This record gives sequence, structure tokens and C-alpha cells, in this order.
Amino acid sequence: MNKKRIIFLTGPTAVGKSEAAVVLARRINAEIISCDSMQIYRGMDIITSKPSKPLMRKIRHHLIDVIRPSREYDVSRYRKEAVKKIKAIIKKGKTPLFAGGTGLYISVLIDGIFREKTQDKQARKKLCAQALLRGSGYLHNRLKKIDPDAAAKIHPNDARRIIRALEVFQTTGIPISCLQRQRRGLGAEFEIKAFCLGLPRGRLYGKIEERVDEMFSRGLVAEVRRLLKKRLSKTAACAIGIRELKGYFDGLYDLEEAKRLVKRNTRRYAKRQLSWFRRDKRLKWITVADKEKPAAIAAKIWKKLY
Repeated sequence: MNKKRIIFLTGPTAVGKSEAAVVLARRINAEIISCDSMQIYRGMDIITSKPSKPLMRKIRHHLIDVIRPSREYDVSRYRKEAVKKIKAIIKKGKTPLFAGGTGLYISVLIDGIFREKTQDKQARKKLCAQALLRGSGYLHNRLKKIDPDAAAKIHPNDARRIIRALEVFQTTGIPISCLQRQRRGLGAEFEIKAFCLGLPRGRLYGKIEERVDEMFSRGLVAEVRRLLKKRLSKTAACAIGIRELKGYFDGLYDLEEAKRLVKRNTRRYAKRQLSWFRRDKRLKWITVADKEKPAAIAAKIWKKLY
């Protein structure tokens, strides 16, 4: 009962996290820490849908605009910097409020991160080749023999997670389920409250289309053209809009097709986000009504907090 509280507000892209987070932060005396893997890059404002300057002036935001797009940034660095921000915010007598839709960042904060070196590109490459040749079911059967606990939690068709579990075992000699139990996350030290905003899929897709149209009207094309004149890191180059507009710049299709591709790929990204969030049973879902104001959304969260 004496633990300090940390709050997470997540959800798929375009659901309205940024605005609701600011209202909630003002109500509970919080500062916001971004939990978005793309908003850490400077100069990628429109393409990553960063909170507006007026919005960020209302509440202090952290881990936005921290590095150049040419630099790589990974989850371990994010976790280290986020933990520093948590301690600084609590020292001020305020509450850390994480807002963003990068599920992996949320996971490494709440659950912790592996201390051992668990990545081996060559091993992963061979496992991927085996999955293509013999199917994910074959790899899942291998996983059953070395780590039945992990195999029981991973669907036989989920090749990505199966490969990851096998890679960890081959790299460390320790089953991934054992390493996961050894991780120490924020839950050991803080009281965690995590909320996920949800919309009916049709309405969410409509909001995505509206957002993309707005991004183009605000100057997305010029922003991406400027970004492509520089060397982008592998992570920054994955931002939705980079590849799609490059095809337009290269004359492969017209601007309307580029816009259609941005909308389609953003919808697909939102679908992947929702799949990730649904697997996390710790998230309390907040249903957003049609045209519901940020203040009303924040009020729903506040009621679940107190």
C-alpha cells in the first residue's frame, strides 16, 4: 500500500491517447513520459503524430525529441532513460504517467529486461529459414522439448515468438521461461495501473483515415522529403510514411496512391497493436464513445484510479 504509483495509458494509433493523457495528468499532478518508439526522434513531428506544442506546454513531456533520426535507439536504452525519468518525477512529488502505443516499451518497463545476452543474428537467420522450409509447427515441437512452459503459452502458428524462444535457448542455454521469471520489472517496486483505450474497429479506422489526411495537409510530404535527404537509422526508416512516400518520389505511383498506402499500413499497424494489447491481461480497457472528449475519457480513467 506504500508503493509509489506509475500509470500507463496506451492504445492503438489515433485513438486519442495524447489529449486524454494531458487532461489526466493535470488532474492527478503527473508528468508524461512518452512510450512511443518513433517520437524519440527529432524532426519527425508530423510522421510520428507527436503531441502538439500547445498540448506539451500544458504538461511537461519526457522522451520526445531526444535523438537524431540517424541514430539507433533500442529498448534497453529506453528502459534505462525511462527509469531515470520516473525517479526524477517522483522526487518532485508527482506521478509518472506513460502515454504511447509501443507495446514492447511497456513490457520491458513492467516486466523487466533480460540481463544476459539473448540475441544471435546467425541463429535467428537459421531458425527463420527452418520455419520457411518446415513450418512453425516443426519449431514449436522443438520448443516443447526444451521449454514446455514457453511452448504452452505460444501458439504453434506464432513463428516470431517461437523463433525468439529458440534463439534465447541457443544463445544462453537457459529456457526463455526461466529467464522471464528472473526479470525484475517496475511492478516489484511500484504500484502499476495500466489502461488501454479502445474503439470499435470501424470507427478506429475512420479516425486513422482522418489523421492521415490531416498529416498530408500539415506538410507530411515536405517533412519526409527532408528526412530522406539524410541517412536514417534502421528504426527511424521504419516509420509509416517513409517507404510509402519514397515510392512516390521515385515515380512508382502518384500522391493519391502514396496516401492510400499510408492509410492501409497504418490500419495494419493498429491491428498489430490491438493483438499485442489483448494478450496483456493486466490492461484495463476503457471504451471510447463516438466523438467523446478527452476530458470525458480522462474522467473514466480517474474513476478507476480512485
